[in-house]
Amino acid sequence: MSNPEFRPGLADVPAAESGISFIDGKRARLEYRGIAVETLAKESFFEETSWLLLKGDLPRQKELADFDAALKEERCIHFRLLDALKSLPENGHPMGALQAGTAALGMFHPMSNVLNPANNWEAVIRLIAKLPTIVAAFHRLRVGHEAIAPRQDLGHAANFYYMLFGKEPSAAVTRVLDACLILHAEHTMNASTFSARVTGSTLANPYAVISSAIGTLSGPLHGGANEEVLDMLEEIASAENAKTWLVDAVATKKKIMGFGHRVYKVKDPRATVLQDLAEKVFAETNRPYAYNIATTLESAANEILGPKGIYPNVDFYSGIVYQNLGIPKDLFTPIFAIARVVGWLSHWLEQISNNRIYRPEQVFVGKSDQHYIPLEQRT
Repeated sequence: MSNPEFRPGLADVPAAESGISFIDGKRARLEYRGIAVETLAKESFFEETSWLLLKGDLPRQKELADFDAALKEERCIHFRLLDALKSLPENGHPMGALQAGTAALGMFHPMSNVLNPANNWEAVIRLIAKLPTIVAAFHRLRVGHEAIAPRQDLGHAANFYYMLFGKEPSAAVTRVLDACLILHAEHTMNASTFSARVTGSTLANPYAVISSAIGTLSGPLHGGANEEVLDMLEEIASAENAKTWLVDAVATKKKIMGFGHRVYKVKDPRATVLQDLAEKVFAETNRPYAYNIATTLESAANEILGPKGIYPNVDFYSGIVYQNLGIPKDLFTPIFAIARVVGWLSHWLEQISNNRIYRPEQVFVGKSDQHYIPLEQRT
């Protein structure tokens, strides 16, 4: 019997049937439940988009009002969880704190049965509501400040900003941060979503599911790229150096952060939306020097990399936006998780609705029929 075909990274191997999101990489099309993501980023807001992803349709007014109220009610975290965050090393990465805090939530809210729809929905609300509080609390504690309690009169994005900085964001800042959450909320079968579905397929509780997804997202090949984009722009140093740097990077096969995608062969639609919104924020605050380098680099890349189907992805501009808002670089990926938790939970609910535990095959390339050699006879 011949071995099955081996595809590294499971490239192009379907792992599930899903109705949550859809990508057409040649048309720069990303849809959430059939609606273009750029439409949602411009017309919707995070709470409404979250309902759409979780439930399959846009909410009615009462459904949205009840959902919003439930999220606001669940934003606070237990004082013992806050104590646990205080005990973590202040130089640890916030993704580690978020993963640990999410796993700990499962101890405060134990679930042995994930086939109870009412319990599952409570867990969904709890996770979406509390993850921003965990991230903001850890950040403030590690720099020597007290954690700021969430407010129920602010929307999801504005409340997160308030918990970080102790002040309300402007309308423009709220809008761009909310749009960032929408743009990062879901993206089909990426690595962290697959991790969530695999963990969920064992009927593990949703806190373990999301904790596993956060761990997967922490890898630099997945969620950490926007941090590395800023490092790259700092290395380039000036817009005048951008094209020369790019030519040398291509010649030496150096990885160019924020460019290229396994799916998109044109510019990532999320990057286009984010760039448009960023211009509005920069008009209110200031136009970052890194942004000038980035746009110059993109122009050069269109000429050099465009013919190869390599264009900016969502990570290319998101880090610049976050930095301009005063958000520390190591919080970029946790913000990604705050948004993507909605997509992970949508996939978890879809997975357990028609569950089968994941058990893929392997292509064995090791030894066989080996004899055991006693220790004294080994040379």
